[in-house]
Amino acid sequence: MSNTGQGAATARRVRKRPADQAFRGITTGAGVLILVVLAGVAAFLLIEAWPSFVAPAEEIPGEGGLVLYIWPLVFGTLLASVLALVIAAPLAVLIALFITHYAPRKLAQFLGYVVDLLAAVPSIIYGLWGFTVLAPATRGPAEWLHEYLGFIPLFAGPPSTTGRTMLTTALVLAVMILPIVTAVIREAFLQTPKLHEEASLALGATRLEMIRMAVLPFGSSSIISGSMLGLGRALGETMAVAIVLSASGGVTFNLISSGNPATIAANIALEFPESSGVAIDTLIASGLVLFAITLVVNMIARAVINRRTDFSGAS
Repeated sequence: MSNTGQGAATARRVRKRPADQAFRGITTGAGVLILVVLAGVAAFLLIEAWPSFVAPAEEIPGEGGLVLYIWPLVFGTLLASVLALVIAAPLAVLIALFITHYAPRKLAQFLGYVVDLLAAVPSIIYGLWGFTVLAPATRGPAEWLHEYLGFIPLFAGPPSTTGRTMLTTALVLAVMILPIVTAVIREAFLQTPKLHEEASLALGATRLEMIRMAVLPFGSSSIISGSMLGLGRALGETMAVAIVLSASGGVTFNLISSGNPATIAANIALEFPESSGVAIDTLIASGLVLFAITLVVNMIARAVINRRTDFSGAS
């Protein structure tokens, strides 16, 4: 028998081992279980929210219909999350670059531990910090922004006297998602092939030019995917937003006034205990919308990560 025939026979025998077949069945079952759970959650939300879809507009809280109830919540959720991402993503890139290419080894290890530790802090702690420390601290800057940049709709004012504004909420969310985004980007920068870095330096590039030509292009898709993962957490954040944000409803881009749109997750947490009947169905419908938004964000992140697979340090 030829070597090729012997190899094929050996492969067939390996595939027929009971242990391999059992392990394959377990892993397949785990993958299917995830899909079943996801479908079950979607079905539960859809079934429980269905009465609000067919209910008359006057039975929906606010008496304006389901769309008019959910739309300001979607707007507030997206506004707070996108603002947080705009603040956190550039900082995460700079922190990751410092840890991987500028900081001494011991300091880099310490900062890495600190970043990982911040990711484990409960959200209610961030909320209390934002309420007691950050909100009062933003009143002065908010007045300055209104006085000198009030012609911009974002700072039209009048400034809130409590500091519990959309700007403060976005800052708290930015601090919360910063460790997640930084950790993903840091690991990507660490995987940059040393050959690329050394070749750039050998050609006379400065460290900054090496980072621009070798490190950032290699980690660009991870920057996007990490940002999307951070955005996913910001979209679903509940307790911190409920504590910090003084919501009054409506749709506005004004970041420093006392009139702020609520977010879906915080609104559910605040309104659910006192709701009943169609009001609960309406809250679940808003949760279904948040579920769909979060699912789309995570699917985009996964697609970007998959694009990066062929250009990883392990390839």
